[in-house]
Amino acid sequence: MTAGIPEAGAEAPARFLMIMRRNPVAGVIGWCRSRLLLADPFDLAAAVLFGLTVILVLSTFRDYAISNDEEVQQRYGELIVTYYASSFADQGLFHFRNLYLYGGLFDIIAVGLEKIIPLDTYAVRHLLSALVGVGGIVAVWATARAIAGSRAGLLAAAAIALCGIWYGAMFNHTKDIPFASAMMGATYFLLLIGRELPRPRWRLVLAFGLLCGCALGIRVLGLFLVGYTALVVIAYALISQGGSWRNVMAFTGRSALVLMPGFLIAYAIMVAAWPWAGLAPLNPLRALFDFDDFNYPIRTLLWGHIYTMADVPRWYEPTYVAIKLTLPLLVGASLALIVFGKALWRGRAETDKQWRKDVALVALAALFPLIGDVLVRGPAFSGMRHVLFTLPPIAVLAGLGLNCAFHRLETVGRFATAAGLALLLAGFGWDASSLYRLHPDEYLFFNPLVGGLAGASRRYDTDYWVNIMPEAVEDLEHYLDKTERAPGKPRRRYLVVVCGERLPFEKVADSRLVWTKDQKIADFFIAPTQTNCDRAIDGQVIATVERLGVPIGVVKELHPKVQPSLANSVPVVPSNPIR
Repeated sequence: MTAGIPEAGAEAPARFLMIMRRNPVAGVIGWCRSRLLLADPFDLAAAVLFGLTVILVLSTFRDYAISNDEEVQQRYGELIVTYYASSFADQGLFHFRNLYLYGGLFDIIAVGLEKIIPLDTYAVRHLLSALVGVGGIVAVWATARAIAGSRAGLLAAAAIALCGIWYGAMFNHTKDIPFASAMMGATYFLLLIGRELPRPRWRLVLAFGLLCGCALGIRVLGLFLVGYTALVVIAYALISQGGSWRNVMAFTGRSALVLMPGFLIAYAIMVAAWPWAGLAPLNPLRALFDFDDFNYPIRTLLWGHIYTMADVPRWYEPTYVAIKLTLPLLVGASLALIVFGKALWRGRAETDKQWRKDVALVALAALFPLIGDVLVRGPAFSGMRHVLFTLPPIAVLAGLGLNCAFHRLETVGRFATAAGLALLLAGFGWDASSLYRLHPDEYLFFNPLVGGLAGASRRYDTDYWVNIMPEAVEDLEHYLDKTERAPGKPRRRYLVVVCGERLPFEKVADSRLVWTKDQKIADFFIAPTQTNCDRAIDGQVIATVERLGVPIGVVKELHPKVQPSLANSVPVVPSNPIR
């Protein structure tokens, strides 16, 4: 026995207690060492990954700008709290833009936390959203691990953690990231429930109901989970009961009865976080159809063409998935689908049946929303923002596919395995380097299939949240610091027009800079290059915000003789309704 490490076997507890009585510190250290020696190395690596991600979140959450939607989302959360505080008398939330069509779970929690955490309101939102995003990474790891073991879990977690559209979005996509994380967590528990039907453990049902309710309490697309559950029950009934129709119906009935408490919990959470959904039983379905008919004049880019949100091509979302995800994610997920297809075609052995069932559920969660969007040609804008919830299950598939590739390489030999590992580490390293250089604009990542950010600039949606604002304002202030010290340049206030929302500018600007929407009297203009908004007004460029050598925003000095450009009639302060 190693000194300080309890032995395995019947005498181990007694020996451990003896050590604890003699030297508690040595006992605790010995217990930790024994657990580490017995732990799976891939699980340890995953734990390190989670820890590092949390440290990065805590260190950098203040670096991110306030997104265009956050002010109205925060206000919506305050209105829901007011609604309950007034005993349902104040019903302003039902008349606040189109926000009543959404659940406000995240916003309610953020409103509550800002009262106890000594941080700015939007810093609280960014920290909370990012930590929930880390929870989404953990859910990806747990799902891949449950299907194919600890190595698959680690690969899946690393793939999504190093994906810019996930990591960068964690901080200010305060509706999309919490929704995606809840969906992935619920899918994980649904996978475990399927294995135990028709009598799953109660804790699995309750956990599924809780996360399903969280998803529905944010976006109505959480209803997909109801459909996924029905398909899982029916599929398991048909597979396990053979051709007996009576047995299939009995299996389905027992399963539905056991799952009912979970759905009741989900419904209660949904109604509490989304009061409008509780006013009439069919309101969630009405919201779903209302979203499909959204038709605002919001502009978006695809293949260099500007579309309004209602007129985007069918392949809008799949295209953005193909160019925004990292190569390890795309390659790994493709490999998983290929292996899955071969397994179905060849009718693999009995021992592979559970693997096929689990992968089928994850593939459904990853592909069904994208295929549905193509078929119905739903409205879309801001790249893959509104299908971000498909990324976690895609990451699970990537972990499974990469794990299958390593299994195959191991049968070839050590050299092949080492070469594959080196290639994967190079890919992960390149992704990590890209995120470092993009910070705090990691969500601007584009993969080499489109030529990276340089190839995507002015051809696809880039900084739609105007995340350049803090850096652009800082550059303008530095410019004024230099010019105001010159002779004949007294310190005064300057009017600034911005291509974006007012709040993000005013939160970071000093007292010299005053927001205005009148470009004729403005002294300066701040704009991202997104949808060519930087070309809306002519002026002298005094600062450029760049990432990876690509301009993503500008600051211009305007002069009385310079008039707005008629050739580029881009709205300077775009309205960006929430979806």
